[in-house]
Amino acid sequence: MARTTAMLMLIIIGAYFMNYVVGILGIPSALSRWVSDLGLSPLGLILSLVVFYLVLGCFLETLSMMIATVPIVVPLVMQFGFDPVWFGIFLVLMMEISLITPPVGMNLFVVQGVRGHGSVVDVIIGSLPFLLVMLAFVLAIIIWPASIMWLPNLMMS
Repeated sequence: MARTTAMLMLIIIGAYFMNYVVGILGIPSALSRWVSDLGLSPLGLILSLVVFYLVLGCFLETLSMMIATVPIVVPLVMQFGFDPVWFGIFLVLMMEISLITPPVGMNLFVVQGVRGHGSVVDVIIGSLPFLLVMLAFVLAIIIWPASIMWLPNLMMS
C-alpha cells in the first residue's frame, strides 16, 4: 500500500513540476496558436483529440495522461468554444477507453489477473466489443453534444 501511494505521489509531483515548467515556457499558448494556424475546425480538433488519447492510452495510465495533457489541451478546447462540462465528460470517457485499449490497457491486465488462466490475448479480444461501444458513445456525444448538456442545463435553470 505504501509503495503504491509513493508511486502515485511521485507521478503527481513530477506532473505538477512538469506543468509548472510547461506553463513558464508558454507551451499552452504556443500550442494554441499552432493549432489555430493549422486551420482545424472544432470537429477536426475533437477527432484529433480522440486519436491522440487513443494512442496515448496504449502507453500511459489515466492519471499520468490526465495530469500531463489537461493543462495543455483545455486552453485549446476553450479557444474553440467547447463547453467545459461537455469536455470534462468527453475526457473522462476517453480516459476510460484508454483503460481497455490494447496492448497496455490497465484493466486488461486486471481482468487477466483475476481470470488466472489463458492468454491476455483472449482478454483483449473479449474487450473489443466494449471498446467499440464506448467509441460509438464518444461519437454520439460529438454528434449530439446537447444530449450531454441537457441535464446540467436543466439543473441550472
